[in-house]
Amino acid sequence: SIWIATVVSNVGTWMQSVGVGWLMTSLTPSPLLVSLMQTAASLPIFILGLPAGSLADLINRRKLLLVTQTWMLLVALTLGILTLTGHVSAWILLALTFLMGLGSAFDAPAWQAIVPDLVERKDLPSAVALNATGFNVARALGPAEESGHRLHPRAESAAPRVVSVGRRHHDQGPAGIGGVRGNVG
Repeated sequence: SIWIATVVSNVGTWMQSVGVGWLMTSLTPSPLLVSLMQTAASLPIFILGLPAGSLADLINRRKLLLVTQTWMLLVALTLGILTLTGHVSAWILLALTFLMGLGSAFDAPAWQAIVPDLVERKDLPSAVALNATGFNVARALGPAEESGHRLHPRAESAAPRVVSVGRRHHDQGPAGIGGVRGNVG
């Protein structure tokens, strides 16, 4: 169930990536602001990737994933509401995209590090391959699905992953979901 929730979440992430670009082009003709969308999404990952990876090694990964997925869900809901009510502007869209990038910066290392805690060692190569397959399926489906949406699909896709991660027991796996260095969270 966690794999399916992750694929759904990743499809929503790719839909969101395409959707915010389209939304920005409808808000402004400025090529600078349109190109800043990718910067707003990627800059947090570039700046915080290493510290976020260290954090994922030090604290309870399950709790970190719950926080990051909930954060991204709230940002997506905010963007969806602002878009529906006509209160979204180019600068608000950039700010919310940056906030989504912050969530992704902390989510990705924790997700990558938790996979070995969720499966037995002998199943790890298959689990990693399945995780990569799910990501690539989502990368193909997300933009295609986005062509029919204009809201913020990340909000509807983050919920299954939050529920799925939240239902996992923290004592699973050889080192627990908190990781090798223990459960600080």
